[in-house]
Amino acid sequence: MASLPSVLTGSINSLSLAANTFSLCTPLFGLALLKTLPIKPLQKACTQGSTFIAETWIGINSKMFDLTHQTQYNITGDLDKISYNGWYMVVANHQSWADIFILQKIFNRHAPFFKFFLKQELIYVPVMGLCWSALDYPFMKRYSKEFLAKHPELKGKDLETTRKACEKFKYTPVSIMNFLEGTRFTKQNHDKQQSPYQHLLKPKAAGMAYALNIMGERIDTLIDVTIHYPEGQPDFWEFMCGKSKHIDIHIQTRPIPAEFNRGDYENDEVFRKNFQTWINQLWQDKDKLLGEMAKRYSQPLQNIIEFKKAS
Repeated sequence: MASLPSVLTGSINSLSLAANTFSLCTPLFGLALLKTLPIKPLQKACTQGSTFIAETWIGINSKMFDLTHQTQYNITGDLDKISYNGWYMVVANHQSWADIFILQKIFNRHAPFFKFFLKQELIYVPVMGLCWSALDYPFMKRYSKEFLAKHPELKGKDLETTRKACEKFKYTPVSIMNFLEGTRFTKQNHDKQQSPYQHLLKPKAAGMAYALNIMGERIDTLIDVTIHYPEGQPDFWEFMCGKSKHIDIHIQTRPIPAEFNRGDYENDEVFRKNFQTWINQLWQDKDKLLGEMAKRYSQPLQNIIEFKKAS
């Protein structure tokens, strides 16, 4: 199947993804309805059942990509140090919708099920919005400083949303996933931000700080994932078509300083500055690593391109 024309490959994968989603969303919605009953053991069982359905969905998608793609995944670092029964904070650079499929493929049933912080607008995505809600994904609605100045009664509302979502994560192992850049990396976004990093947008630290504070000492390990696309970042359709022949992923586990599980990011200026300094250093290291990855692959990829032209 991997030798099929790319358009046919993309069509098969898109249809398979849709069929997989529609077939598994029905039992997922059923468990979500049962979970509304105020019975703790039942709610816990429904959460476990929902996670099993989601992991099955990921497994089927990953199998289809393996069958239809010729992608080589170069995974380095600390994957073997991660336990399915742990609690983790996960951060990664964000370039494409493909990032999510890649993270799911690598960590599925190897690390606890990922919970993403999603923009409030994504709840309206057909079918998937309801699935994310059924899986207790937290939907965040961020307000600008200008908006809060006009509506001060909404100050702290996003923090309260984060708190309610993370309270559910205290009792079942979970990997809380954060794309700290807040949106996908593009040259336009990079230029607009005047980002000090060559390969990254500026990180947003607040949401991660709130989550660590709420989870307390339950989370003491950070999984730092760096994704590099040597042939350029693919969009959704290009990934479905298998256009990315090489994907480089580096995984590093880092201890989270104990003081970051207790501080008040909103009101403690010293804590906020220290936390931002830690995140900025993390981002400087990631930016340097992405530069090294780009150099490492430039010569082999040039040879591949020249070979294709010669053919």
